This record gives sequence, structure tokens and C-alpha cells, in this order.
Amino acid sequence: MAALDLDGARVVVAGMGVTGRAAAEVLAARGARVVPVDDTAGDVLSTEELLAGTVLDRTDLVVVSPGLAPHHPLLRACAARGLTVWSEVELAWRVRVPTASGEPAPWLAVTGTNGKTTTVGMLESVLRAAGRDAVAVGNVGTPVVLAATDPARDVLAVELSSFQLHHTSSMSAQAAAVLNVAPDHLDWHGSMEAYAAAKGRVFEHAQVACVYNAADPMTEHLVREADVVDGCVAVGFTTGTPSVGQVGLVEDVLVDRGFARLRHTHAAELGTLADLHRLAGPDGAVPPHVVADALAAAALALAHGVEPEAVRDGLRAYAPGSHRIAPVAVLDGVAYVDDSKATNAHAAAASLASFGPGSVVWVAGGLAKGATFDELVASRRDRLRAVVLIGVDRAPLREALARHAPDVPVVEVDAGDTGSVMTRAVHEARRLAAGAPAGPATVLLAPACASMDQFASYADRGERFAAAVRALREDA
Repeated sequence: MAALDLDGARVVVAGMGVTGRAAAEVLAARGARVVPVDDTAGDVLSTEELLAGTVLDRTDLVVVSPGLAPHHPLLRACAARGLTVWSEVELAWRVRVPTASGEPAPWLAVTGTNGKTTTVGMLESVLRAAGRDAVAVGNVGTPVVLAATDPARDVLAVELSSFQLHHTSSMSAQAAAVLNVAPDHLDWHGSMEAYAAAKGRVFEHAQVACVYNAADPMTEHLVREADVVDGCVAVGFTTGTPSVGQVGLVEDVLVDRGFARLRHTHAAELGTLADLHRLAGPDGAVPPHVVADALAAAALALAHGVEPEAVRDGLRAYAPGSHRIAPVAVLDGVAYVDDSKATNAHAAAASLASFGPGSVVWVAGGLAKGATFDELVASRRDRLRAVVLIGVDRAPLREALARHAPDVPVVEVDAGDTGSVMTRAVHEARRLAAGAPAGPATVLLAPACASMDQFASYADRGERFAAAVRALREDA
């Protein structure tokens, strides 16, 4: 179906969350006959009702929510009928509108297991420092389809999940980045191979640059496999000294050897670690994964034509989002840090690496989504002083700790009353921190799991952690 072939088309929009409602709005404005479907909203068709009728037999297109896995009954029915299925992102690409330049706003696209939101936030800040009317959209909150149909935008910083990319095929980003690939959402994709392949879709048809993580061979493999526009280059980012074709770090200076005119002999300065001071941890140091995110954002901005000075100014102005290694309080010499956004093992490993050996009382657990934690615990056991386990899926973490960190004290907070789980966890963490050997201690909420078992969202989980810490301070 062509980009403008929507007038009069019958389009099923499956999933009426934020992106589904936005897709339905844009489709209706273009003359499509929208059939909304949602299994939780009582005022529209459910999947069961849809499949029991004949609507799909008269459907031209299905626009699907990121929440619907490939094995969902509706998608199976679509496959059986040979129906075209688009993500909201695919729809957004096809209905883009021209800006003042006469062309649609270019997309700078970011995906990866972790770091996406921080990277697109930094990218948005850099683009604005360069005078662009830019906005971070996609998985970060604002639906891509609404931004893509706004003629006022100069450029879009687009955060994309593997779910969104699964049904996206025609997108041609000006530049795209895969930050990292680690096991996650395997219950949705079915295998690590399928998950990685979905991430790699962001590189397809890239025009100027494919940005990859030099420390993650999978991301470079995805670049090599991608079908890109002639002339598109691969640019790596590294927290070490960069080679030609990379951006990286020389002592405390962020530098470019990927786009700079004299990159074969010189590195162009982009900023310093001091420009990232707002993102420093309790010890004043900027965590390595945050530096990596900044370098990825810088590479994408440089691919768009931004000057190095704007990279520095944008990184300096960037304010971090909530629940990302956010200091909450220091009580009796113990720092309490909220990294509730660390919803998988890869993110939790990066979070734990931000703190010194033997210093962390780790609050972890939740909904494991079929993940295992042996690699996480084995690689970060040196950081652990004690562990407090919460959530319904405590067993995989408990077993990994028993195998790889048997000397680390572990306390479990049973699921019980979910309303008090974080209060009980914080009290246990305080007790463990007080009884630990001398030296700086941090109580770190970095759950390595999703939050939906006991909390409304990762933000709700982080806010309850912070509230429990503040209650400790008031009781002191």
C-alpha cells in the first residue's frame, strides 16, 4: 500500500493505547475507515469479537500496537490472510509531511537494550543547542506519527524499541544507532536471534551513518548485515581512545575521529566529562555507560551536520530523566540511589558497575520476563555488600546469587502486601548497610526486572522507593 493510498481504506488499529489512538487519529484525518480493536477497552471490538466476524476479510491494513507479540491470535490471523501489518512507526514514516525546507524532517533513530531514552534526550538537547526545532519522540513518550505529521519540526530524535521495529520495513533514517544488544524480551520475540534482528532493522536504508558500539560485536554485525544507502558510513563509539572512524574518549575529553575532516591525523574535541556533571553518581564520577550514551548521541548529531560546539553545549544543558541513577538521599553516611529504569540484567550490570567494590546493598527483583541472571551476578558480585530481593520472580535471582555470590547476605521481601513492599525493602536495606563492614555504602534500586508484578510502572516503583527513603529520614 502506497504512502498516500489511505483514503477510503479499511484499517484495523490493534491496541488503543497512546500510540494506537494517535495512529487512529492520523488515519482518520487521511480518510481511512478505522476499526479500533482492544482487549481491555469495553467500547471497541475485542480480538475475540474481531476474529469471530468478517472484518478482517474486508481489511486493507492492520496497524499494530507494540504490545502485541508475533504469536498474538490477531497477528496469526493476519498472517494466514496475507494482510499487510504496519507498526505505528511504519505508518509514521509513510505519512510524513514536508517542513519549511520542502522535505519531511529527517529521523535520527536510536535503539538498543539499554540507554535509549538517555541517548535521545541528549540528542534532542544537542540538536536544540544547534538551533534546530527538534523533539525526542517514539518509545520515549510522544508518538512518532504525531511528530512526523507536524510540519514545524526540523529533525526528529526517534527512540525505537524492538517491538516497534518488528513491523517496520520502509524507514530510512538519516542516521541510526544500536547502543547495545543483550537478552531481553525473549518471551515476545521467541529467540535472541529474532530480538537482535528486530534491533538491526533500524539500520536498514540508513542514509548517512550507522552508529554502533565498538564494545558490542553484535551491533557491528548488524551494521555489516544492513542494506544501507550508498555512501552511508559505519561509525563506532567507544569509551576508550578512538580509532579512525570512531568517536571516543581521550583522558577526560570526548573526541570525534568519525566525521572530522582531519580524522586520519587529528581528533576534534566535542566536550569533556565535566560537561556531563549532572549525570555523575554519588561519588562524582560519570558512569561509563552514560559516557557511551553521550558519544552515541554526539555521533548521530554530527551525522546530521551539527557543529562540535553544539555537542558540548547540548550535553552541558541536558538534564537526566527520572529514575536513572538518581540520588535520593544520604542517611547516616549511606547513599540511596534510584535506578528503577534498570529493568533488565544488562541495565542492572551497568548500574552496579557505577559503584565501588563491596559497596552496594542491591535492591533487585520483579517480573523477570523469562530472563536469567547468572552472567549479571558473576560479573558484578564484587560490587555487592548485601542484596534485598523483591517481586514475584525472586527465584532466578536467588539461585544466581547462590551459585556466584554465596557469601553475600540475601534477604527476601515476600510479595505479600504490594502496598508496603518497598517500605519493607528499604528498611531491610538500611539494616544491612548499617551492619556491613566499614567503608562507603550505597543502597541501590536497580531491579534487573520489569515492575508490573507489584507496581504500575518503573516510575511508580522508583517513586515508592524514594518515598520510603524520605520516610526513613523523617523518622531519624
